[in-house]
Amino acid sequence: MICPDADVRLSHAELAELVDGLAGKLQAAGVGPGDRVAVVLPNGVELVAILFALASLGAATVPLNPAYTEPEFRFYLDDLVPQLLLIGESAAPNARAAAGSIPIAEGVAAAPGRPVDLRAGGSRSAAGSTGAGAPEQIALLLHTSGTTSRPKQVPLLQRNLTAQARSIAAHYRLTCDDVSFCAMPLFHVHGLIASTLAQLAVGGTVIVPRRFSPRRFWAQAAADSATWLSAGPTLHRMILDHAGDADLRLRFARSCSSALSPQLMREAEAGYGAPMVEAYGMTEATHQIASNPLPPAARYEGSVGIPAGAEFRIVDPDGGDVEPGATGEVAIRGAGLTPGYLNNDQANAESFFDGWFRTGDQGRVDDGYLRLLGRLKEMIIRGGENISPYEIEAVLLAHPQVAEAVAFGVDDDKYGQTVAAAVVLEGDAGADELRRHAAGSLAAFKVPDRIHVLDEIPKTPTGKVQRPRMATYLEEQG
Repeated sequence: MICPDADVRLSHAELAELVDGLAGKLQAAGVGPGDRVAVVLPNGVELVAILFALASLGAATVPLNPAYTEPEFRFYLDDLVPQLLLIGESAAPNARAAAGSIPIAEGVAAAPGRPVDLRAGGSRSAAGSTGAGAPEQIALLLHTSGTTSRPKQVPLLQRNLTAQARSIAAHYRLTCDDVSFCAMPLFHVHGLIASTLAQLAVGGTVIVPRRFSPRRFWAQAAADSATWLSAGPTLHRMILDHAGDADLRLRFARSCSSALSPQLMREAEAGYGAPMVEAYGMTEATHQIASNPLPPAARYEGSVGIPAGAEFRIVDPDGGDVEPGATGEVAIRGAGLTPGYLNNDQANAESFFDGWFRTGDQGRVDDGYLRLLGRLKEMIIRGGENISPYEIEAVLLAHPQVAEAVAFGVDDDKYGQTVAAAVVLEGDAGADELRRHAAGSLAAFKVPDRIHVLDEIPKTPTGKVQRPRMATYLEEQG
């Protein structure tokens, strides 16, 4: 593993040595089977090593975003009740302040030949055994994101991680000669599972910058001969906007975590000089569900591809199959699927049926390729008509001056909801011009009644747009 902006380069043997040292220190700190360890670390080798070390002890890693505020840390720590909070050498004042009575360990850093220095506080007693990792033990404990309801706890078992790492590696034909550039944060399954564990599983190399920079990407990727890259559309847009003259040798690029517009797909293929494949994933599936295949197989704009990590089918509200080509809810099952939410019987009853999981996404299947139409909770229902925000966004993004677009519903007494949109422009087009542009491709009831021009569209730390919150956000902004 390579951390280019921290001068860290570890071979697989050196990574294994780091993992063994951390496992010993963690066991001495009292970590044992079934424990949960909250981890607040910057991107880098250390977080991956901690995951492996904790798994070897039969404990679960709970990675948290280092950028959280103190109230956010307090919420997640109170909800998860970890037995230990692990922070890095750099200060993490918000996490430390929110820890309360949770014991804290600190000081982990990766460097070849350097002893592991893990200083533990608190009063935990030492664990009795290593509790060697087993397939049914929880390896990762994460929260859902992107809804207005209370986040749900998602346990991912060791067998879930192993199955998905192997599946992703097989789908993209990864080998020990491949070099992944991890642009996504490691506290997110996209970066941790797809970009990192899948590549490590076949003996390859992973480049993990401490702080991802679109400006530095080109030189960093070229210097260490990256062969593939995975990121969300927002990061791909930023990377392409800062294109350098580095000679990249990418075999392919991958996009996941939110919808990829056809225009960005074409720009990415031209800019990277490699095929762009769009994928579909979610936390409950240990990331990947479907993906477009690599050439020479067909890849389609607007599709998230064929099964690649899970089976999928389109179902009606009763769980039955819809007619071929019809629209319905995407249901999945597979080796990567979580066994169920923790301590949430209602959510499990609503989401799981006959071994299948309701994703909450609306879609259809055309010739074996899945096309997503939006989250069921994000669908705009105007006067009884269901409108996909993706369709509106694709039309707006086809305007040459629209860099980003998000469509969403606004509550309305007459229609139930009306259609609105927010855009980021690369030019001086006005809202009226954009509405006329949309009217050329959309039925009248789908054309946004109002289009907001913003400097930036608010997103989660992993680049997701939360459509149900857009109307509230704009109202708060005045």
